[in-house]
Amino acid sequence: MSDDNTDDTVKALLERAGRTYADDAGITLKDTPSPLFELLVLSLLLSTRISAEIAVAAARELFSSGYRTPEKMARASWQSLVDALGRGHYKRYDESTATRLGEAGRKVLDDYHGDLRELAEKADSDPDKAAKLLQEFTGIGPVGAEIFLREVQSVWGWVAPRFDRRALDAAKDLGLPDDPGRLADLAGGRPEVLAAALVRASLDDALLSAVRSG
Repeated sequence: MSDDNTDDTVKALLERAGRTYADDAGITLKDTPSPLFELLVLSLLLSTRISAEIAVAAARELFSSGYRTPEKMARASWQSLVDALGRGHYKRYDESTATRLGEAGRKVLDDYHGDLRELAEKADSDPDKAAKLLQEFTGIGPVGAEIFLREVQSVWGWVAPRFDRRALDAAKDLGLPDDPGRLADLAGGRPEVLAAALVRASLDDALLSAVRSG
């Protein structure tokens, strides 16, 4: 693919799907405790076999209900979390997820003094170490860890460029480079947005076709 065609493909993709999942969930991502915890919650919700739209809706419902910090999540009653998830239509896994959310809040308090920037410090700014630490949270496996790292690269520069396998496969399908560094060069300084757009394309055949056709 020529450079012009590559640029056109990236432009078309970003015009149609150029937003992160954190954006959708109403998270104003910054390197501060509350937004980082909100991203952890979103990553946990996105880790189950449920649509991204429902996971995002559930996250928004949890946040609008006040559960934006590990303290408030840890203190929430299990039933109140189940109810919030239900209002977000996150119903197949609401009971187990409510348990995991409470556990996540307590773990952030116990292990990181309520501040996930301490996780970054513990990882020594090594993305692979960070991925392992994230997987110590019940309900967050390799996929959830990748979601968190893919989105947090906007504020944790040491994570970038982070394009997971799903994003790289979509890039290849679209005739784009399937190398994180080369993709980052095309991202206009926002690799997290391009990575999320590629993931969206991998999950939506209609979007993939639309971008291919220009």
